[in-house]
Amino acid sequence: MDSGAAAEEPGREAGRQARRLTRRGVLGTAGTGIVAGTLAAAGLGGLGTVEAHADSPAQGGGWGSPASGTGGARIGYTLPTLTFGDSSTQQLVGTAYESALTDLFGINTAYADPGTYDAAGLVTYPSGSFIRAGGGYPLPQRWTRDAAVNAWNAASLLGPVIGRNTLWSVVERADAGLIVQQDNQWWDQVVWVLGAWNHYLITGDREFLADAYATAAHTLAARKAKNLNADFGLYQGPSFMNDGIAGYPAPPWTTGVDSSFVLDYPHTDELMCLSTNCLYYGAYRAAGEMAQTLGQPADAAAHRAAARAVREAIDTHLWREDAGTYGYFVHGQDASAGRLDTSQEGAGLAFAVLLGVADADRARRVVGAAHWQPHGIVNVWPHFERFSDDKPGRHNVLVWPMVHSMFGHAAAAVGRADLFARAVGELAALVRGSDNSFYELYDSLSGAVDGGWQTGGDGTASHFTSQPDQAWSATGYLRMILAGLFGVDCTEQGLRLSPTLPDGWGPVTLGGLPYRGATVDITLKGAGTRVRACTVDGRRAAPLVPAGATGHHTVEITLGG
Repeated sequence: MDSGAAAEEPGREAGRQARRLTRRGVLGTAGTGIVAGTLAAAGLGGLGTVEAHADSPAQGGGWGSPASGTGGARIGYTLPTLTFGDSSTQQLVGTAYESALTDLFGINTAYADPGTYDAAGLVTYPSGSFIRAGGGYPLPQRWTRDAAVNAWNAASLLGPVIGRNTLWSVVERADAGLIVQQDNQWWDQVVWVLGAWNHYLITGDREFLADAYATAAHTLAARKAKNLNADFGLYQGPSFMNDGIAGYPAPPWTTGVDSSFVLDYPHTDELMCLSTNCLYYGAYRAAGEMAQTLGQPADAAAHRAAARAVREAIDTHLWREDAGTYGYFVHGQDASAGRLDTSQEGAGLAFAVLLGVADADRARRVVGAAHWQPHGIVNVWPHFERFSDDKPGRHNVLVWPMVHSMFGHAAAAVGRADLFARAVGELAALVRGSDNSFYELYDSLSGAVDGGWQTGGDGTASHFTSQPDQAWSATGYLRMILAGLFGVDCTEQGLRLSPTLPDGWGPVTLGGLPYRGATVDITLKGAGTRVRACTVDGRRAAPLVPAGATGHHTVEITLGG
C-alpha cells in the first residue's frame, strides 16, 4: 500500500523485538511445528491457539491417500529448515531465509477479527490467523493485493490454513454470490484468482475450490463489464504495483494535483498496463482450470478463450520486437493517447515470463535484456523526468523486494542460474544491511532503506517512509527459495521439482517441507538446472512426490548443465 507516513501500529515495538529472534530460536522447543506457548514466550504474539495437525500420517509411511475434503492439508504450519554445505552461502542466503520465516509467521501472522476480515463467512475459527501486510501500516489491513500475493508466494504452502484464511479475508458476498472485495483498486482483484488456484493445487481442497471458482467467475465478470477496452482488447487500470503516482511519467502525472494516489490524476483509470494484463491472462487461465476440475467444460473453454484474447492483445500492443522486451503501458485519453510507454516494468516482465504470456524464446530475451541497478531489479526503469538518483521516485527506480523476487523467480524459470543467484544474493544482502529485516523498499544505488519521493498532499515532492516488516518482501524471498532454488511446483498430480542450483551453493537441503499428508526432505547436489539423477527414498524416480503421499520422504537430485 502507498501509506506515506503511516500511523504507528500498536505492537510495532514487539515486532522489532521479534526480528531479533532467529527461526532456530522459535523452533528450539517445537520441532518442526510451532506451538502457541513457544511463540508467546518469544514475544511474537497475535496467534491465539495454533491449531494442531489434522490426520497426521505416521512417519515413514508409503504413498497413501490424502484425507477426504482437505486433501490431507495440514492445519497449522511447519517451518522447513534450509542447510547449505557452503558456509558463506549459509551465512547470507540461509540467514535471510530464517528472517523471512520469522517475518511471515512470527511478526505478520495476526488474528482476523471477524467483523473486519470475515465478510464472506469462510475464515476458519479458531484460530482465525491470517497474514497481515506488515508493520508501520494503519489498521485494518484488508488489502487484496497483499493477501493474494502472500498466499501465492509462500503462505499456502507453509501454512495452508493461514494461507486460506488470508485469501478469504478479502472476499465478500454480493447479490450474485462470492466476489473479491469491490474497492477502488479494482486492478488488484484478479491476482486473487492466481493465489486461489495455487492454494488448491497445494492442498487438493475441493470444497475450497468450489467457493474459489465462484469468487473467480464473479470477479472476472465484474471486471470485464467495467474495465475491458474493446478497441485494444486490454484491461484498463493502473499497474499491479503502482497505486502511487510516482510510478508513472508525465502524463498521466501532472502538476496541480495534491495527491499521491494514482486515481486522483486524469485518465489513470484508462491506462492499459503490462503487469495488470498479464495477471488477467493468468487469472483467466486459472479460472479455466478451476472450471475444468469442477466438471464445467463449457465455462472452462470460455475462460481459456478470454485468456488467449488477452495474450494476443498484449502481443499486439505491448511487445517490442526491436528491443526484445515488453513496454510498460498504453496511454489512455491523455496527451499521449494510444501510445506505448517503453519503460521497463519489473513486475510486468516477471509476470509475462511466470504466467506464460511470453513463449520460451521471448521469455529468455526478456530476462536477458532487463536492466539491473546495483542492488537489484527496480519497480520501473529509468527515472521519470521529475526524479533522479538523488531523489528517486517511490514507485520508480527503487527496489521493492517483492517485485525483485518475482523477477528472480522468472530468471530461474528460464534457466538463468547466474541471474537467479544474483537476485537471491542481492536481496539477502539488503536484508542483512537492514538488521536482518525485510523492509518495504530500498535505494537501488546505495542499498539503504528508503521510501523514495512522491507527490504529497501539498502537491510537492515529499520523502516517504519505507515501512518495516513487510510481509510480501519476506514471502517474495521465500518464493525464490521454494519455487526458484528447489523448483517446487504443486500440480494436480503432485509436487514436482525443477530446481535451479547456482554454482558453489550445493549441496543444499530443504528439510521438513510440508505437502498435504507428507513431509519431504529435498537435497540438491551439483549445479545448474538439468536433472542428471534423482532418487526418492533411495530409489531412482522422477522428481515428483505424488499428491497422495503420506509420511516422511526424501528426495535427492543431482543437477548439471
